[in-house]
Order: sequence, then C-alpha cells, then structure tokens
Amino acid sequence: MSRSIQIVEVGPRDGLQNEKVLLDPAVRAELVLRLEAAGARRIEAVSFVHPKLVPQMAGAEEVMAALPPAEGRSRIGLVLNGKGYDRALGTGVDEVNVSLSVTDGFGLKNQGLATKDQIAMLEAIVAGRANSAGSDAPVPTLSATLSCVWGCPFDGEVSVDQVTAVVRELSRLGVKEVGLADTIGVGDPWSVTQKIEAARAAAPDAVLRLHFHDTRNTGVANVYTAVQAGVDVLDASVGGIGGCPFAPGATGNVATEDLVYMLERAGYPTGYDLDALIETARWIGERIGRPTPSALSRAGGWPR
Repeated sequence: MSRSIQIVEVGPRDGLQNEKVLLDPAVRAELVLRLEAAGARRIEAVSFVHPKLVPQMAGAEEVMAALPPAEGRSRIGLVLNGKGYDRALGTGVDEVNVSLSVTDGFGLKNQGLATKDQIAMLEAIVAGRANSAGSDAPVPTLSATLSCVWGCPFDGEVSVDQVTAVVRELSRLGVKEVGLADTIGVGDPWSVTQKIEAARAAAPDAVLRLHFHDTRNTGVANVYTAVQAGVDVLDASVGGIGGCPFAPGATGNVATEDLVYMLERAGYPTGYDLDALIETARWIGERIGRPTPSALSRAGGWPR
C-alpha cells in the first residue's frame, strides 16, 4: 500500500516510567539508540518531571547529552507543566509533548491541576514559544497528548463531549498534533471510532495520534480501528512495557513489534526492522529483570 503508518516509539519514557528497576541515564540512552537503529524516526526519549515523583525518569538532561545528533530523527521530551518545558529547552530535544488530562481527577493526581488550569498552562507555553520564535536557539516543535480519553481511574467514564471540549481548546491554541491516549486501557473499537470522529470535528486541521494500552487485551483491535478510520500516527512501546504510576491498574502499552508485524503483514510500511525490534525488546527485558509482555518478543515473526 502507498499509505505508510508512523509509529512513535514511547518505550524509553512511557515504557520505563512504571518499572520497578531504575535504569541509569546511559542505559536509557542506549535504548534510544537501539530503537533508532531498528527504525524509530520519532521517539519519546525523556520526561522532564520531578525525580522524586517519577524516579525512573531522573536524569533527562544526562540522557539527552549522551545522544549524538541524528539527522532524520526527532527526540521528544514529555512535560507536564511550564517548569518541565523550561527544562526541556536547551537540552537538544526536537519536540516537546505536553501531557494534559481530559478529567479533573487524573489531572489533579498527575499534575496537581484541574483540566481548565492545564489548558491555561499550555496556553502560557504556546505564548512563550511565540515570543522565542525570533531567538537564535532552535525552538522545539510542540504536540499535546490528552490522557484518560476513554476512562479515568478516579472520575470513571469519559464522555465524547468531555473530549470534544478539550480538543477544541487545543485547536484554538494552534496545536498541530493532538494525541488521544487510553491511559488505563479501557477503550473498545466502537468508542475509538466515536472519539476519533469527535476529535476530527473539533480540530479539523490537527494531526491525530492515537496511544493505546493493552491492559484489557483490546489494544491491537483499537489500533486496527484507528487505522481503518484514517489515523496514520500511532504510539507504541518496545516490548509492550509501560503504564502510568499515577493511574492504578494502568499496565503495558501496545507493543511496537506487535504493531509492526500486523501492519506490515497487511502491506502498510512502517520503516522498522522487525528482527531488530524483537532483539531490542528482549534486551530491555534483561535490563528490567523480566521478559517483556509482547507477543512477538515471545513467538518471533513470521515467516521465519
């Protein structure tokens, strides 16, 4: 097929942030380089959060300093607030991804901010970027990801109207890429279709990126639905590792190698080397002290 699917690799950030084992910045930088060698073009390399809250992400600056420049690659830093954004500037990240929640319950637990205050925070970041546009230092591109689009561990079900309202605010602020995240893995293919349609109507000029967790074994089905709905950008984590430390029961992401296998079998090019991905999934499993949960890291690809 002529239509390619871009998979944004989130293993070094979302994948590792919920693991018990704390990996040194040098090991996390090696993971980034291994994933890039396997074909990752956009990769969530670090998170600029307080190390006391998420010790797995400590040393973001050291991770970025250990990564040599790589043409054609975009290293992404996740931020939760203005302080995180200020830290990200000057570290060499190519892109900043701002995380917001569509629910007050998760926003208060994850960032200490209700949804309306998170939008105000993002508005301040957007204004700061505009003021920095004429400076000599390069300004990273900006994207945003909405957490708990399909359900919140504190507020329960999330309506289409809730999602629409926040996506409309991001469109007003000029955010060019909007991620919709199933943070606790409760989505189903039918609700995926509903919320994609609602987000497109609310932000017709934005690129939609979908982020699924396989907590309840619906992740790959949800990805299939998103692709059928025309979504071309997906998040995934090598080995299927990951989760959110502030969302009870939020377990692993959809695995990068599982998606690559499914999509390329169907004729959608992804630019990844499946064998190298599987090898990297097994490598990071050794570093975190357990086999990764992805199907391909256990069974391998096909044909052999």
